[in-house]
Amino acid sequence: VIPPGQPSWTDESYQGCFICRVWQFGHWVEVTIDDRLPCLGGKLCFSQCQTEDLFWLPLLEKAYAKVHGSYEQLWAGQVADALVDLTGGIAERWTLKGPGSNVEKEKTGVVLEKAVFRRLMNLKEQCVISCSVLDSRQGNSASELGEFHAFIVVDALNLSEVSGREIFLLRIRNPWGRRCWRGPWCEGGEGWRRLDPVVASELLLQVQEGEFWVDEEEFFKEFDEITVGFPVNEEGQLQSLYTEKVLYHSQNLFGSWVRGQSAGGCRNNSSFPTNPKFWLRVSEKSEVCIALLQKQRKYSADWAGRIKNLIHLTEENLSLTEGVQRKNYQAVGLHVWKVEKKRFNLPKTLSAPPVVGTVCHSYDREVHVCCDLSPGFYLVVPSIFLKDAVGNFLLRVFSTGRISLSELKPPPAAAALCEELPAGEWETVQLHGCWKNGESAGGSRNFSSFHINPCFPLSIPAGPGKSSVKVTLRQHCQDSKCRPIGFHIFQVPNSSWKPQTSSFLHLEPVVSCVPHCYSQEVSQLCRLPAGSYVIVPSTYLPNTEGNFTVVIATKIDR
Repeated sequence: VIPPGQPSWTDESYQGCFICRVWQFGHWVEVTIDDRLPCLGGKLCFSQCQTEDLFWLPLLEKAYAKVHGSYEQLWAGQVADALVDLTGGIAERWTLKGPGSNVEKEKTGVVLEKAVFRRLMNLKEQCVISCSVLDSRQGNSASELGEFHAFIVVDALNLSEVSGREIFLLRIRNPWGRRCWRGPWCEGGEGWRRLDPVVASELLLQVQEGEFWVDEEEFFKEFDEITVGFPVNEEGQLQSLYTEKVLYHSQNLFGSWVRGQSAGGCRNNSSFPTNPKFWLRVSEKSEVCIALLQKQRKYSADWAGRIKNLIHLTEENLSLTEGVQRKNYQAVGLHVWKVEKKRFNLPKTLSAPPVVGTVCHSYDREVHVCCDLSPGFYLVVPSIFLKDAVGNFLLRVFSTGRISLSELKPPPAAAALCEELPAGEWETVQLHGCWKNGESAGGSRNFSSFHINPCFPLSIPAGPGKSSVKVTLRQHCQDSKCRPIGFHIFQVPNSSWKPQTSSFLHLEPVVSCVPHCYSQEVSQLCRLPAGSYVIVPSTYLPNTEGNFTVVIATKIDR
């Protein structure tokens, strides 16, 4: 989030600015900020570190406020959204209260079982665990907190009381920096008498400013929900909260709900089949997480963040301005069906119960489902609750096993509800890379450094004939800064083949997308026999840097 190696105040090269990275709608965005932090009376107005000479937190907060437009826009934000923005991963949220509770809030998911809770606490060193109070406490509550307040779980210990009874204690941090707990485990509370005095003394010494201990029973009583970010390893891969397995494989696709075309509403509507649809192919038994992230809707606002021209909003949007969350997001849901046959009846399939789906449509920025899936094809349908409600979204899939994700192109309007999906869909894979000076920017085949260009493997399985493949190379830059780009496809002995200087001297490409063009993207449609190939994208001149995406679309006969 804060790239290393940046000069600090004591360095001669320091220029009064810092760079932070925030994940936004599928991309990491670099945000540059100056070091002028808002203060009042010589003290920071907003977030601050416990150690006065540390400033990483207010600097990161300023970058986050810049992304959202102002500090005002960060008010009453969702913990889950912040965890996603700072990790690029997924955040899971559970309620700690049963169906009969008096907590006035919308359903956010399943009730957290204590067995799952204990397992989550084992991950406390690998991810952020937040707990929240969603309403004011009255009566005999141990809390002195206001509404909509979030805390951090710092530690969790399984101990034995003097009597031999097991007890589970949690150390909680109040980000407001003050102690606000008067339960049995507060300083001087009666709970400490149940532990060995040496153990009790050690635990109390661990408590810092704004921290306190609670037992498991008190935790479930006083807090309303818990939010946990999926752990992310050093390679940027997610780790399952449920099994701790690494989700090595991921696929992303963008989509839209368009009024009159693909905004079919929820499953209660006869137009539900017109919603965007995606093929998910699972190659082996896998643990899979499918996440639907909707893009924030922007309204014109005044200096205080109040929506302007409210009278011009539709009746639908008026109802969405009642809360902070509803102001910017639609109520979205996600459902998945397994398709056993290569050709199937769409209305009949969608009328059957899905193999997995969200409990309800919710006004959250992101909803997701996690489950175990057997090998095969699955139909994924994201939807908005209201018919003809529009929006943009990003569909993300994470899996322990190999997967592919592709969009089903909508049929012509006259056949929008036809019984069969068109045969021969395209299976799409996106691969990202970069040309880096001295490392992977080898230039075209005219230069001896061509072999250092990035290589992407392509495997065509055995079949009755040649396979149709479309390869697209997209460079990430403004139109005015396009570089001449192109690519070649070479057939190689096997999938483990590695390029060397001598390797390309004797290889002729089976497909060439040249001459190099000053264009955002270039593409080539071809037919290839079964075998192993490599795709080599390049700029025309060596040492020309840039980022790019290679999209490989393979036609599959169903």
